[in-house]
Amino acid sequence: MIPVKAYAAQSPTSLLAPFHFDRRDLREYDVLVDILFSGICHSDLHQARDEWGGSLYPMVPGHEIVGKVIRTGEKVTKFKTGDTSGVGVMIDSCRVCNPCKSYMEQYCQEGMTGTYNGYERDKVTIAQGGYSTQIVCDERWVYQVSDKLNLAGVAPLLCAGITTYSPLKYANVATGDKVAVAGLGGLGHMAVKFAVAMGAEVTMLSTSPSKAKDARELGAHHFVLSTDEGAMEKMKSSFDVVLDAVSGNHDYEIYLKLLNVSGKLLVVGLPKDEPKVNPFELIKNRRSIIGSMIGGTVETQEMLDFCAEKNITADVEVIPMQYINEAYERMLKNDVKYRFVIDMASLK
Repeated sequence: MIPVKAYAAQSPTSLLAPFHFDRRDLREYDVLVDILFSGICHSDLHQARDEWGGSLYPMVPGHEIVGKVIRTGEKVTKFKTGDTSGVGVMIDSCRVCNPCKSYMEQYCQEGMTGTYNGYERDKVTIAQGGYSTQIVCDERWVYQVSDKLNLAGVAPLLCAGITTYSPLKYANVATGDKVAVAGLGGLGHMAVKFAVAMGAEVTMLSTSPSKAKDARELGAHHFVLSTDEGAMEKMKSSFDVVLDAVSGNHDYEIYLKLLNVSGKLLVVGLPKDEPKVNPFELIKNRRSIIGSMIGGTVETQEMLDFCAEKNITADVEVIPMQYINEAYERMLKNDVKYRFVIDMASLK
């Protein structure tokens, strides 16, 4: 067994605190990664506090992981000691269903194995995440990371990055397309960067006038206040794609109206209440609503390679592990641009 240091939640109401546990010994296809940076996703907070139900404790959150390979199993071919690598939202799947065979493991018919807050395939071991010094993972779910990039900024690509890259690729966003991004946060700021890099003309939609400057600094060509009824009226039937990264409760209809013929509303935000949809706004212009969940292993590596080529990373605030509980409270206030990332050297 491999002893590691971590921070964990012991219950829905407890603060995250120091925790020690053992990782499994390496199997023949496993990679041992020494974690350098671990991004903080809003879903970490939801699950640590059992806001979605079914949380398992003790829980070590974290699924935006970047580090260095320090050991490999005897049959590993993708990695060698010293390689920079990443681990994302999932660490296994059934591997035999059609989605898994197509490398869309996030849609595994048995259910993918999450990096934390779930049981591994043995149905006994609780998977523990990246708020820890090391992680052991099958090489299929480990990714090659370019050393050209700021590694702290790479960590959120393993969740926020792939969550927005995958639907934009599915929608075939390309040069000349008109894309709107709704919601400027951890997901939205990555969507702007990707859509711009893909050649689209990008409009940021937000309820906050103060975010106009930020949107343009991220590369957006236009900014529109979504509460400005006149401005929204002028944009009806204007966009090929609207990526909806809004997590608060809202009406999809305001974004559907913006879509041109065959336009696509790409949904990656998760409102608490079920949104209402007016079918008349769907049949007009043959619009569609498309949900998307992270990306498979092949697409995730493609995304990381695209980021290396285009020099794309997340905008982050790096913190020590000991600041995690304060970071959670700041996340609740949307007081971060746009992702917290833990420097795991603070735990070692």
